[in-house]
Amino acid sequence: MQDIKEEAGDLLLQVVFVASIAHELGAFDMKDVVRGICDKLIRRHPHVFGTASADNPEEVLRNWERIKSEERKEKHENTSILAGIPDGLPPLLKANRIQVKVKHVGFDWPAGEIEPLFTKLDEEISELKEAAKENNPEHTAEELGDVLFMVVNVARRLNVDPDAALNMVCEKFRRRFQFMEECARSEGKNISDYSLAELDSFWDKAKQTLAEK
Repeated sequence: MQDIKEEAGDLLLQVVFVASIAHELGAFDMKDVVRGICDKLIRRHPHVFGTASADNPEEVLRNWERIKSEERKEKHENTSILAGIPDGLPPLLKANRIQVKVKHVGFDWPAGEIEPLFTKLDEEISELKEAAKENNPEHTAEELGDVLFMVVNVARRLNVDPDAALNMVCEKFRRRFQFMEECARSEGKNISDYSLAELDSFWDKAKQTLAEK
């Protein structure tokens, strides 16, 4: 908590610094910054500060997105619910953010069983297989993207962070492959000196040995 307190102070310093520069330019000051965020929170929580009702978190988020869209319209900005998603986000994170955003307005897989999502994933994989047979790189890339997008949907339903899950598997692969390299070195060889069948044997040994640890 001490470290968090220190970092919060660093963050606050930047806000005060920016507000001080803006004040010198006659644009705004720290009071305006605080007033702005307070007004925004009040405006976007009509179920707390107004007469609107929200019986669950989904309705709260739906109201939030609707009000944000109205604010953008007043500023003559893009009113799409997806407008605020940065183009530069890593693809898996972007896919998750897009799906969460549209969920807020009710465009999502029905709550309940996950089996329909697996059925759709199987369908996308079948389409990828067909595209691969066509030897059309562009179509294959599109179908592979559909598979990955659907995998993110499945991850959301399972409450799994797809980036964290993929990173975990990458690290697992790294550990096992480095174990294979150690096996090769112990025999005075490079890993490239072995056949695929021999490498598969090393891989199985890595799985068994590292699993025991």
